[in-house]
Amino acid sequence: MGEWIGVLIALVSSCLGGSAAAVTRYLVGNADPITLAILRWGIGFACLLPVAFLLRVRWPPRRDWPAVTALGLCFFGLFFVLYNIAIGFTTAARASLALATLPLHTMVVGALLGIEPLTLRKSIGVGVAVLGVVAALASGLSAAPPGAWRGELIMTAAVLCMAFYNVLSRPFIQRSSALGFLTVGMGAGAAALITVGSLTGSIAVLSSFGRAQWIAGIYLGIGGGALAFILWVLALERATPTRVACTMTVNPIAAGLLAAQLIGEPITANLVLGLVAVFAGIWIATTTAKQAAFDNA
Repeated sequence: MGEWIGVLIALVSSCLGGSAAAVTRYLVGNADPITLAILRWGIGFACLLPVAFLLRVRWPPRRDWPAVTALGLCFFGLFFVLYNIAIGFTTAARASLALATLPLHTMVVGALLGIEPLTLRKSIGVGVAVLGVVAALASGLSAAPPGAWRGELIMTAAVLCMAFYNVLSRPFIQRSSALGFLTVGMGAGAAALITVGSLTGSIAVLSSFGRAQWIAGIYLGIGGGALAFILWVLALERATPTRVACTMTVNPIAAGLLAAQLIGEPITANLVLGLVAVFAGIWIATTTAKQAAFDNA
């Protein structure tokens, strides 16, 4: 039951992440990738830090700070710069479908590091989900923006950063707390982004934002930043990395539905069919086969 609670929490987080992809696509014409990352994690960290102090969270022990900081730089820094670059090349739904290869990356990284063993059922479930993603992207090439493959390739590279974060996070969370771990990592990523943004002029771009852009940016920081990742690390605390990662495959639904409203991106039949396969994969990977029939044989 504990694993299922973790999976349900991760599903909510992934829906928030999908909506953030649509908002990022909406803002991408007004800001560069570093500006968007600063907006998301600067606001996210500003929301998270007072909550962490108010709740008196258990912080990571001193010996873990270098590793937790490195994970934060990898995920909240590098991953989201690549993520924002990727969304500039393709649609929110297609980028989110590429992001949905996370279960495969997480499963492979977990197995390579000896942290989470592969099982036949889990492998089949992840395989079905990823095949759904690949089929949806390939069959929808004619309706994709020119050069969309670049965005999807960059997103796939970015996903590798998140896979390592997922797999390596759990022991650090267990030695501190989900919120303490998240706050340190997000703070490290936000600090690095603000430093780079100050040197490159990316922060100055925010002065050109109008009311609509600021509303979208604040949602990006609160909903797609602080809340989504509080839920994500709570899920990692309760379920295995691969099962949590499988919920990322619902990300394209939220992304596609919101992007259709914000910027008129079409929801095509190939995306819907791909998502059917994705949901089937989630179900296979996050359930265990009943042994009663074998036991009675």
